[in-house]
Amino acid sequence: MNWYVVYTKPKWEKKVAEQLTKRGVECYCPLIIQVRQWSDRKKKVEVPLFNSYIFVRLAEVDRNLVFESTGVVRYLFWLGKPAVVRDEEINTIKKWLTTPDKFEISVSSLQVGDKVVLESGPFKSQEAIVQEVNKNNYVLVLESMGCVLKMQFK
Repeated sequence: MNWYVVYTKPKWEKKVAEQLTKRGVECYCPLIIQVRQWSDRKKKVEVPLFNSYIFVRLAEVDRNLVFESTGVVRYLFWLGKPAVVRDEEINTIKKWLTTPDKFEISVSSLQVGDKVVLESGPFKSQEAIVQEVNKNNYVLVLESMGCVLKMQFK
């Protein structure tokens, strides 16, 4: 069984994940806590890490089961085939979301285009390319995971 990426209607990620779980489909909707501010108050809200995307684990023949849930739009495709996410990538996301916010980071002078291997934190052993160097942060591209990591210094 493979992990696939399902594209949902905006703001439907948690609802779709709940519906699919009730139907017996293994799914994962990574959530983070953000502080949202209204005119009269601030509140901590649980929001999806990836807007309009959830991950489902299905056999190839059962892929059409997700369309029985309201809010599912389509699968994410890569090179003409449904995008498959490796188990290790899902585990890295889960690990990243469960680790404390503080990581040990040592920085030497990096240049745009340098390749680095992350030595600690949830992305340990991942190779990244330095995309941007600012006074307060670095922007790294994790090609193997298809994401951008912004590291801020406090």
